[in-house]
Amino acid sequence: MSETQPKLERKLSLLHATAINMIDMVGIGPFVVLSVVAQIMGGPYFLYAWIAGAFLSYLDAMVWSQLGSALPKAGGSFHFLKEGYGEKWGKLMSFLFVWQTMIQAPLVIASAAIGFSQYANYFFHFNVWQEKAVSGAVVILVISLLYRKIESIGKISVFLWVIVLGTMFWIIGGGIAHGNFLEPIMHINDGFSLQHGFVAALGFASVKTVYSYLGYYNVCHLGGEIKNPSKNIPRSMFISITGIAVLYLAMNISVASVLPFNILSTSKYVVSAYIQTLFGDNAGAIVTVLILLVAFASLFSATLGYSRIPYAAAKDKSFFSYFAKLHPTLHFPHRSLLVLGAIAFVFSLLFRLKEVIDGILAMRILIQFIGQAIGLLLLVKRKGKTYFPWKMPLYPIPLFIAILIWGAIFYSTGTKMMVSGLIVISLGLIAYFVSRKMKWIGGDVETTPENTEETI
Repeated sequence: MSETQPKLERKLSLLHATAINMIDMVGIGPFVVLSVVAQIMGGPYFLYAWIAGAFLSYLDAMVWSQLGSALPKAGGSFHFLKEGYGEKWGKLMSFLFVWQTMIQAPLVIASAAIGFSQYANYFFHFNVWQEKAVSGAVVILVISLLYRKIESIGKISVFLWVIVLGTMFWIIGGGIAHGNFLEPIMHINDGFSLQHGFVAALGFASVKTVYSYLGYYNVCHLGGEIKNPSKNIPRSMFISITGIAVLYLAMNISVASVLPFNILSTSKYVVSAYIQTLFGDNAGAIVTVLILLVAFASLFSATLGYSRIPYAAAKDKSFFSYFAKLHPTLHFPHRSLLVLGAIAFVFSLLFRLKEVIDGILAMRILIQFIGQAIGLLLLVKRKGKTYFPWKMPLYPIPLFIAILIWGAIFYSTGTKMMVSGLIVISLGLIAYFVSRKMKWIGGDVETTPENTEETI
């Protein structure tokens, strides 16, 4: 009977994985938080916040790479936490991850949709309700595009990736051609002072820049669909972070080389204003359209990765069984996709972008980032280093540094968001124990080709 069940297929190459990662990372984030970061930092040294975001991403990607190469399955962190914390605590931690994902993932999807609708105001000047209607419509469009086979999605991802890279290269090329590209670098330390105020500002600004890097691990959630995962999962992450870090820094330098700091730090459409200054009104309109396409691409990629998490947990009987089904002919977790999309649709109508960004990080840090890093420590202790096809250099130093920085960023989200994150986890604990008692989750895992497949 199990042989006839549909299963995920390893059809995504390194190119596909890298494209999916990069379009997830470059959403609306870098275009809307550029001015916010500059405003928080208060001087040309705002570029340090983008470097800090890249540094943390590299450190955390080492954790993901070591786990992802050893456990290349759909759901990523779900399996990492379950295996890392072992028989006694693994089920609880993995459940808590999926629980917060059911809230956090729709927030991520909603943030991209809200960012899309807000940036579209460059053209349309929506009122509040029109803006919400557009963000909701964007969520629906993404869900409809993802309702298909993974091979088609891989091709769509590469196409969107080309748009993302083309847009970034145009923005950067404008700064280089302008002739003052190196000016912001030469003056990066103007007014700089390594005091408490700078450190505090860097912490608050890093909350925004880290948000713009998130997505480098998306490939891990698609682990069951990646070719040669023990090599391609780590490679795609480091290629993605390196490429995106270069693009972000170059874009920020380009914009700073053209626009005065008072406009750079206050404009709602800072990149559009930058291109408009260089090439005129028509060019400003064109780059705005491209930025909207980039935001849409990120929304597409993020939704794709998150839809695999409830499915993976349900197949493992660690989450509600409703999510354990694949589409009978298209072979993708359609129930997960539709439920997450529905929640994201509601969130896109309820919240504003600023609220969503801090909420996303506050909810994820304790379980997914810090919890996962600790889980790796525990897994290495139990299994030994030989268990992992890919091993981080200087283990465990990068891991400990990542934990410390994530803790600082969690604190920087503010009391309201920290409490919200803790409330979500507390409700998850209640849901877990009630579900276990009512036998809504648990039991033996059914053996299927998909469950038994570990690597290539």
